[in-house]
Amino acid sequence: MKALAAMAASLEDSQPLAGLQDAARSGDLAAFETLMRQHERLVLVTALRLLSRMEDAQDASQEVFLRLYRNLGKVTTGNVPGWLYRVTVNVCRDFRRRHSEVMLSSDMTELIAPGADPQQAATETERRRLLEMSLRLLSEKERAALVLRDLEGLPTEEVAAVLGTTQATIRSQIFKARIKMKNFVERYCRSRV
Repeated sequence: MKALAAMAASLEDSQPLAGLQDAARSGDLAAFETLMRQHERLVLVTALRLLSRMEDAQDASQEVFLRLYRNLGKVTTGNVPGWLYRVTVNVCRDFRRRHSEVMLSSDMTELIAPGADPQQAATETERRRLLEMSLRLLSEKERAALVLRDLEGLPTEEVAAVLGTTQATIRSQIFKARIKMKNFVERYCRSRV
């Protein structure tokens, strides 16, 4: 939890996270909006990695921040990032259950910087597409563990706390997920040759 608290504290030097959280709890909408702006990228990127479509990720992000607003009094002071990760994973899981159809999209390619070298952009686009396709192969638990650990960079201990499981389970899920993804990428590349 220390890594998340340090990251959150560095997001806005002018007002500490705990002060913002306290102000937002007491009804200060400007403080809540600042709190939301500080964490919107964290929520949106995590949701995009879990859902693969920008529109779905934006919808999930809105739901996450609505839940934050409704439950701000229950969030431990200074633990907003950890709470947001946990709720984002849960909202995305619920969203996938409600929308059980296959979610196909090329929205992750929008993250490429404009004006980039065309060859490099094409390579990056293909890499992101492979990542998106291989993430779809994973179970919800494996996907959440892998996204939080490998893509978001949270320590195993934090991921276990966010997902409500043990570190051993997280390591096992990530191990299995990496093998599935590696096998998929190898098969995909062989089929393209």
